[in-house]
Amino acid sequence: MPLLVTHMLDNQSIIATVKQWLEKIVIGLELCPFAKKTFDSDKIRYAVSDSTDVESLMLVLHDELKLLEENPSIETTLVIIHQQLDGFESFNQVLDFVDNLLEQYDWIGVFQVASFHPQYQFSGTDIDDRENWTNRSPYPILHLLRESSLEQAIEKYPNVDDIPQRNIKTLNTLSDQQFAQIFLTNHA
Repeated sequence: MPLLVTHMLDNQSIIATVKQWLEKIVIGLELCPFAKKTFDSDKIRYAVSDSTDVESLMLVLHDELKLLEENPSIETTLVIIHQQLDGFESFNQVLDFVDNLLEQYDWIGVFQVASFHPQYQFSGTDIDDRENWTNRSPYPILHLLRESSLEQAIEKYPNVDDIPQRNIKTLNTLSDQQFAQIFLTNHA
């Protein structure tokens, strides 16, 4: 099979895994009350980054943010990183570069970036705490969001500040068997 075809199949497989995570976990458990509408209306762009270093990843992010800026029909983009940043600490350090990129191109207040990682761990938690699974994904992902869309969604949603605590409660009320079935069978 030619390299290009193999590469496209690999990207399709990666995207399919992320879509399954969105559908079964993020939307299925209602971890993000705003995701279902965008997912169902097919307004999410899935960009698989083949970058292997931070510099090339920043170029990918720049291009994806520019594409969002120029194409209002794309609501949001998930940049899926599959060849680097396997460790959560290195992934977390890249977020400073992401913030600098937003600032450099005057995208603060226009776009926001949410982060997801297979080893996500909130500060002050143990690695096995269930609340970490609210931000765990099959691959490192940088979620590019439009600030204006986020603000509109928040206006329509009561008690947006309660979402993190509600999510923790949702995960903590799952039995060990339910938790394993949902997360360990749907997680790459």
